[in-house]
Amino acid sequence: MPDAWLRLTLTPGVGNTSLIRLLTAFGSPEAVLASGRAALTAHLSTAQCDALLAEPDAAAMEATHAWLAQPGNSLMTLADEDYPKNLLEIADPPAVLFCKGRRSLLSQPSLGIVGSRNATPQGVRDAEAFAHTLSDAGLTIVSGLALGIDAAAHRGGLAGAGSSVAIIGTGLDRIYPARNKALAHQLAENGLIVSEFPLGTAPLPGHFPRRNRLISGLSRGVLVVEAAPNSGSLITARVATEQGREVFAIPGSIHSPLARGCHALIKQGAKLVESAADILDELAWQQRLTPPVLRETPSDPVLGALDGAPTTLDTLVQRTGLTLEALSAKLLALELDGRIASLPGGRYQKIH
Repeated sequence: MPDAWLRLTLTPGVGNTSLIRLLTAFGSPEAVLASGRAALTAHLSTAQCDALLAEPDAAAMEATHAWLAQPGNSLMTLADEDYPKNLLEIADPPAVLFCKGRRSLLSQPSLGIVGSRNATPQGVRDAEAFAHTLSDAGLTIVSGLALGIDAAAHRGGLAGAGSSVAIIGTGLDRIYPARNKALAHQLAENGLIVSEFPLGTAPLPGHFPRRNRLISGLSRGVLVVEAAPNSGSLITARVATEQGREVFAIPGSIHSPLARGCHALIKQGAKLVESAADILDELAWQQRLTPPVLRETPSDPVLGALDGAPTTLDTLVQRTGLTLEALSAKLLALELDGRIASLPGGRYQKIH
């Protein structure tokens, strides 16, 4: 059990920047804890020294030990061999990560997907469809478990072969927002939830920008689906640029406030994308964990209903027997997969 790491992590007032400074100076958490006040004062304030030299919070230590004893829970530290190399490249890597689920996903190639909490229905569909396709291509989808685009990205990632990682701004014993409790359970079972904050940590505003640097830091690139001009997603995109990651944005209507953030990113050099294939091409990504889900076979009613000529939605509903909602979802997935094209007047055509 990593008691020295836990004690450092649970010391009040000693945040990650101070921890990294101490570890750099002393080499290990054990060496930090063995140091006296004279050595520590060169790196910490008086209040921080007092906190570090005081007796550890026994209740917090006991609660964390009990949490770590549960299946699927673990503490990852900078000293661990499986600590993700991508995070070692960023300016402020987390000294520790509390993990719930498949921590091996942190070492897999990944892509961040972020966007508005108040997403449009189309934005939600786009985020989920892009995430599903990219996950099936072998990329783990990373996001922040917020409402709207984040939640849709996690659902799409979990539905694909690459799964999904949620990085949160609270302790792992708290789910925020509460409406994503069921999604968080799915992530814990089939994906991963991660936090650099100790158990019991509340959702304070300053925690979310710190979470955002990890979303981009873990990822090869970040896709922004919808974002208002003052959206926190733009912070993630800015940090991604600073970290040398690719930034992608989906364009939208010039009349939509949620498109303005993406349009601003594109003006600043983000890659405009219209399909998941655009992202895979930009990343020069070749790996495929599974064959494409949608294949042109007789069992695919939508492709079978498209005979090469432009076809209306009404005609496709009659030919396939699908509901309009189910048909629209399949058409979007086929379009993102590059199998069909949407034409003016609500018509669709197969791409040969």
